[in-house]
This record gives sequence, C-alpha cells and structure tokens, in this order.
Amino acid sequence: MLANHLSPGDTIGVVSPSTPVEPDSPQLANGVRFLEGLGFKVVLGKHVFSNTLGYAASPTDKAADLMDMFANPAVRAIICSQGGDTANACLPYLDWQVIRDNPKIFLGISDITVLLNAIYAKTGLVTFHGNDVMWGFGRYPTAYDRQEFLDRLVDGKIGRVTALGPRVAMRSGGAEGRLLGGNLRCLLKLAGTPYFPDFNGALLFVESLGFEPATCDYMFRQLQQMGVFEQIRGVIVGYIDGVDNLPEAELHMEDVLLTVTQDYHFPILKANDFGHNTPNTTLPVGAHVRMDAGEGEIEIVEECVNH
Repeated sequence: MLANHLSPGDTIGVVSPSTPVEPDSPQLANGVRFLEGLGFKVVLGKHVFSNTLGYAASPTDKAADLMDMFANPAVRAIICSQGGDTANACLPYLDWQVIRDNPKIFLGISDITVLLNAIYAKTGLVTFHGNDVMWGFGRYPTAYDRQEFLDRLVDGKIGRVTALGPRVAMRSGGAEGRLLGGNLRCLLKLAGTPYFPDFNGALLFVESLGFEPATCDYMFRQLQQMGVFEQIRGVIVGYIDGVDNLPEAELHMEDVLLTVTQDYHFPILKANDFGHNTPNTTLPVGAHVRMDAGEGEIEIVEECVNH
C-alpha cells in the first residue's frame, strides 16, 4: 500500500511518538522552517511537547497524535520530531484500520524504526526511513538531505540511490527483496511481539548510534537465533556514529556481522547513506529494493508513492 506523493503547498504533520520535544526548541523551529522553505505547511501534534510521564508522553497521548494525523484529510505526510527510547509504548493503542484507510507518508529514524516496521507489518503501508524534523532538518541539513527527500517523496523518484560516499562490498553478490530494518537496537524491541515484520525474502538494513562490538555481537546473534538470517537475501550496513567517524577504530559493525554470519552466503554492503549524525537518503521500508554489493549499488525497483 502506497501513500500519495507530496506537492508544494501540502500540509505536513509533526508528532513525537518517542522522546518529547522541549518547549521552544530552536532545533524544532529550524526544522519547521526548513520544511516551510520547501513550500510545505507544517502543523504540530497536540502532544509534541507533552511529558506526562516525566520522560515521555503517555502511550495513549502518543497514539492519539498519530491517529489524529492519519485521520486528518488536510495532512498529507507525517514526520517525527525525533527518536529516543519509548516509541513502542504506543503500539497497542494504534488503530491499524484508520492507517489502512488513510495511507500517508510516514517518516522517521532511530527509535522510529519501531513504528516504520510495525506499521508496514500490520497494514502493508510503505513507510520511510530518513531525516526527522529536529536532528535531520533542524540542525545541519545538507544538499543531499534536501534532494533525497524531494526525489523520493515529492517526485517519487526510484532507481539507483545516490551514494553519499564510497560503498564497500563486505561479501559480494546481488539480491532483491522488501527493504526492512533501521536502527538495530530499536528493531529488536519488536522481537517476540505481533509487530515484528516478516523477513522472508527481505533485505535488512541496519545502523546504530554508538558502537560496542560485544553489544553488536549479541544483537546480531539474537537475529540469528530468531531465524532472520535464514530468511533474508542481503544486508546493507549504514553509517555507524561512534565508530565510522573514528579512524583509529579497529572493529566496525560490518566486521562483527561478517563474523556472526560466517556460515551464510548473503551479500553484505557497507554504505554511509543513512544513519545518525550524517546526511540521510530517504529509504522506503517495505518496498522492493535491489542491491549489488560488488558494484556498490542500491536500487529502488518499484514505486514507493502514488503519483
């Protein structure tokens, strides 16, 4: 299921389903101005600043904002303010039928991985992994951030994803499948729940904020023990803040993945086109994507918004 593409003049709704935003946040204001500068109107959810639990809004308040945005015919896309830790709290309170009846662009990163994959798993709606309002568009948005957002969500451009920098084949080969994943830690919050997506025939993409080899090892082994590595066709590892920006780092996420998956044969591509504290492309979660690790290519092979 696809959302309609954005057009200049459309309204974008902003929600905070994870960590709340501080009132009068300059980064939120900057991000809103960035979107308005692209020609969009922006409305904030009622609970964007709510902190009723002392660390987050209540699960029902988060869900209410999401449902209000999906049900509001004037809102054409929903972008999350930021990530955090508690997006999974609202999952039981979402009305999946409302989302099915009102498919819209839904965009976020980090802890929003929970919602990107759960919404796709429960409704079939293709969602989008990419910049949030505060940290992506509200801090240091680049020409790459701007163009990838417009290419994917306004122009509906598919085909080869523009590389931000060099890509490296960790294990050569080509594969194609539905693209699923995001932040590795946050994806695993869905393990054992009704919201975990079906990885049969999928491509997994992963990134992380911070990196400890042992922690990365146990998370990949958890995926292995869940049977995910038996099902997927390939992996794309994104930019890992906390190691890819340290030239002296000896171990990287892709090295740990190679060790854990030494008995598997699926291709692994290292790319820096998405992740924390780096420019981000806009990737369609649930759409068919082709990768060729040896050629360093990522290609979106089917429409991901309606024209």
